[in-house]
Formats: sequence, C-alpha cells, structure tokens
Amino acid sequence: MQIDIITIFPEYFESPLKVGLLGKALEKGLLKINLYNLRYFTEDKHKTVDDKPFGGGEGMVFKPEPFYKAISHIKTSDPLAWVIYLSPQGEVLTQKIVERLSQKKHLVLICGRYEGIDERIRENFVDEEISIGDYVVFGGEVASLVLIETVARLIPGVVGKKDSVEKESFSAGLLKYPCYTRPREFMGYRVPEILLSGNHAEIERYRRRKSLEITLKRKPYLFKNVELSEEDRKVVVELLKTHRFYVFLIHYPVYNKRGDRIASAIANFDLHDLSRLARTYGLKGVYIIQPLEDQRKLAEELIEYWMSKKGAQYNPLRKEAIKLVKLFDSLDNAISEIEKTEGEKPILLGTDASPKRKYVSCEEIRKFLWEKPIALVLGTAWGLCEEVLDRCDYFLEPIWGRLDSYNHLSVRSAASIFIDRILGIYSFYKKS
Repeated sequence: MQIDIITIFPEYFESPLKVGLLGKALEKGLLKINLYNLRYFTEDKHKTVDDKPFGGGEGMVFKPEPFYKAISHIKTSDPLAWVIYLSPQGEVLTQKIVERLSQKKHLVLICGRYEGIDERIRENFVDEEISIGDYVVFGGEVASLVLIETVARLIPGVVGKKDSVEKESFSAGLLKYPCYTRPREFMGYRVPEILLSGNHAEIERYRRRKSLEITLKRKPYLFKNVELSEEDRKVVVELLKTHRFYVFLIHYPVYNKRGDRIASAIANFDLHDLSRLARTYGLKGVYIIQPLEDQRKLAEELIEYWMSKKGAQYNPLRKEAIKLVKLFDSLDNAISEIEKTEGEKPILLGTDASPKRKYVSCEEIRKFLWEKPIALVLGTAWGLCEEVLDRCDYFLEPIWGRLDSYNHLSVRSAASIFIDRILGIYSFYKKS
C-alpha cells in the first residue's frame, strides 16, 4: 500500500515513521509513505498557504490553490488515489472503516490545521472525511498517524502473528478480554485460577465471556455489528439479568391542573402498557403507589382477571406482563420491598417535564445499571409533588419537543421513551 501525506509540517512524521512495527514495515517495503510539503505547491515567494476567512472571523483558512495542485500532482500518476481529509467534522474512525481502507492500494491524507481548508477543496476534491474522535487537536498530523497505524496493522506481514491482530479489541467486534502475566500474585491480587489450569478450551470460554462482559458494560453499541453464537447469547442474557430496573408509578402525592396536591385514579391503560413495556425490556417490576384502598381494590381485580381468570386463558402473553405489577399504599413501602429483595435501597430517578433541578443524561444512568437497583419514578396527573422529587437521587433530562417547547406526553409514552433511551442499547434479541 502507498500512503501520501500532504502537510505543512513534514518533520512531524520523522520519528514516528522510524520506530516499532511501522518502521519495520517501511523498511521491508510492505508499506510506502511519501511526505508532501504543501508549501512546495505555492507560487509566491513567501510560500503562503493560508489567508483570512471571507466574512471575517477568528483564525486563518488554508487556501485552495496549493491543495488543488498537490492533489493533482499525486493523481497524475494514480487517478484512483483515495483522498481523505482528517477533520473533526468527519465520520468517526472505526475498525470497520479501517478494514475498508486497508483494501485500497493508494491513500492520500490531507492534514488540516487552523480553521480548516477552503470548502471548495473539501466539497469537490476530497473522497472521504474522517475524524479520530469528537475532540479537536492542533492539526491533522496526529490524526494521520492514528489512521496510518490502524491501517498498517491489517497489511499482511506487518504484524508477525495474524492471530494477535484478529484477537485485538474491535477486530472481532468486541473489546479484548483482560490479560495477566507473572507474578501470579501481586500485592495480594491474584491471577484468575482458570488461566493457570492449562485447560485451553475452558480458558477460551472464559476469555470470550469476559470480552462479552466488558463490551456490554463499556461499549454496548458495538454489539449491533457482532454475530453472536447461541452460547454468546446465553452469556449476554445472563449478564443483562443482573440489571435491577423498576418503574414506580406515583398516584399520590401528585398535582392537579390547579396545582393542588391530590391522589389520582389508577388507569387501566397504565397497568397494561407499563407491564408490557416492563416485560419487553426485562424490568424487575412495575410498582403502583396508590394510598386509596378502593383504587387498589379495582386494580387487584384487574390483575386477578389476567393472572388467574378468563384473561389468563384468553391471552397468556398479557399474564406474563401483568405479573410484574405490584400495588403499594406508599412510596416508602415500595422502596422497602426493593430493599428486601435486592439487599439495598434503589437509586430513585426523578422525572419532570418542566425541570426545576439539575438533570443527567440517560447515558450517565447506564453506569449505575451494573452496580445498584434503579427505580424510574413517574408521576400521574400533572406531575410529582416536590416532596417526592426531593427524595430522588438523580433527575433525567426531560423529553424535549423537537420543534418547540411542547412536551405534554402521557406517562406511558414518557416511560417508553426513557426506558428505551436507557436500556434499548442492550436490545440484541431478534426473532428469526
């Protein structure tokens, strides 16, 4: 493979291209890298490559002429050379992109700096725009080195053992399992016994499980591109069952339209829809907090109908969902039930369509899934009273309207959106 780099700092690459496996690959001729100083493609005596942006603004912008001449010079000998602009605006580099680029014979890397390159070059003479992450560095040189190293690893002969490349993080779609070496014990910390057993089949099984677990906890989005075996699926299900997620539907104390503190009525739809939502996403329970005895009695009759009467025979799938519903006369008793079941109090996640408190994202909440039981606290009527919100540990960011501030959703809709945002990323099962 040939890689050409267009840069104003060719000296930046002097040391990195001489060391390690990358240096050896260049020595062996497995990879060829040419450095092009952008200033060589200027015509004025000062070798100017940048200018002030039209319309004003901070910083400088790379002029179009030098880049056009540099690209044209390279394409004269190879019209199929693939031109890549390293930029924060590009698609974030992934192993899948790297694998595709490693199949090309000739890459041209444009190293941007300042405020970027003239848009006419980017729009008309660049084949692909790539970013190494959602952050900004001084220039595209460091990003070019990242891209070169990732691609070079996949060129046959660059890495001595093909197996070591295939088992790297991301190569199989999963993060790599933990690695240990001598001594067996360090400061009281021991190497897992399975790795000392000599049973290679069990060791491979252990490592696969660990890869699945680490990926699930740290980068679950990677699973969308991974083919899982039946054994893998069993491991994933077993791990996901450790999540202890509940829904609390509060009927008291809540506000009515006038701001009065009331107890709202239990809605049939809420019981059905929230229980089906809970069963679909693998929640541990839907806890209805209702202090009014007559309301609880109505709900109990409904639950009984679907659990043991005609409803159970008519629709067994509904029975499977409804069994997750439990009724409590107070929030304290619902919390005590979880504490008794799980051995610790749950984290209470407050929700409020009109936020009065600092909120966190659903992504941040996922960190707690593996550590603590969690209860999503939802209010009926016109929302939770302050005394309930005061007891919550965290508050979820509201579900904002897309075009304006209107965000008046039913509690069932809000629950579905919140739960999917938190847990949906773990939805790997598909019907065949």
